[in-house]
Amino acid sequence: MKSLAKRLQVRRGRTRLADWKTDSTPECKGKDQANQQLAENLARIDELQYRLHAEARQSLLLVLQGMDTSGKDGLIRKVLTVFNPQGCKVWSFKVPTLEEAAHDFLWRIHRAAPATGEVAVFNRSHYEDVLVVRVHELVAPSVWKPRYHAINEFERQLHQRGTRVLKFFLHISREEQRERLLARLDDPLKRWKFSDADLVERRSWRSYQRAYEEALARCSPAHARWHVIPADRKWYRDFAVSQIVADTLEQMNPRIPKARLAVRNLRSRLAR
Repeated sequence: MKSLAKRLQVRRGRTRLADWKTDSTPECKGKDQANQQLAENLARIDELQYRLHAEARQSLLLVLQGMDTSGKDGLIRKVLTVFNPQGCKVWSFKVPTLEEAAHDFLWRIHRAAPATGEVAVFNRSHYEDVLVVRVHELVAPSVWKPRYHAINEFERQLHQRGTRVLKFFLHISREEQRERLLARLDDPLKRWKFSDADLVERRSWRSYQRAYEEALARCSPAHARWHVIPADRKWYRDFAVSQIVADTLEQMNPRIPKARLAVRNLRSRLAR
C-alpha cells in the first residue's frame, strides 16, 4: 500500500479541505480489513523501532493536528503506544508557560525534537502558532505570517540532521464533531473531557478551516509532507496512520549495527 501516503499527501499550493471527504476510506475495503492490517502494521512498527533505536543514526517525528475531538488522543492510545516508551516521547503543547512565552515560539519545540534513535510524537505542535493565534487574533498578522517560513526552516534542519517528519491532519466533519461532543456529555466517564471552551472553538470552525488550509498549503515540502487523514471513521484513522508510519520506517531502513565480539571467548567465560 505504498500509494496510500501519496493519496493522502498535501502538495504545496492552494489547498481546500472541502475537497477531502472526512468519511472516505482510500485503499481500504472495510473495517475488518482495516483491523487486520492495523495488527500487521503494529507488528512492523514494533520491529522497526527496535532497529531504529539500535542503529541510533536516524529519528522520527510525528506531528498530530486536528479540530477538537478529531481523535489525537485516541490515535496515540490505540496506535502509537506500540512504540517502546524507552525510545519514544509524547509531547502535548498547550498554552505556553511564562517561560516559554518569553522565548521565540519555536524554543519549546526545539527542546522536544527527537534525538537519534528516538521517536517523538507532538500532540498539537508548533503549528498552533499559525492557527489559534490567527483565529483568535492573539498576535498581529505581521507576527504570525513570517512563522510559516520559520516552520519550514525548522523542519528542513530536522530533515538534514536525519529526522523524518510525518505530519497528520485528522480531518473530521463539523457534524461528526457534534456527535462526539454529545457522546462526551452522555458518558459519565468522559464528561471530564468536555469544556465550554470546546463550544467557543466550535463557533470558529470556518476560521480554523481557513487557517489550516493555509498552513497545510504553505508548509508541505517534499521532505515534510502533510497527510490529510479522513477521521470520521476511527478505525480508518488508525489504519491509515499506522500504514504510513510503518511504510516510512521501512523506507528509513534502520539497521542493527554489527557487533564486534569474540563470541567463542565470551561463551567460554560464561561457562565458568
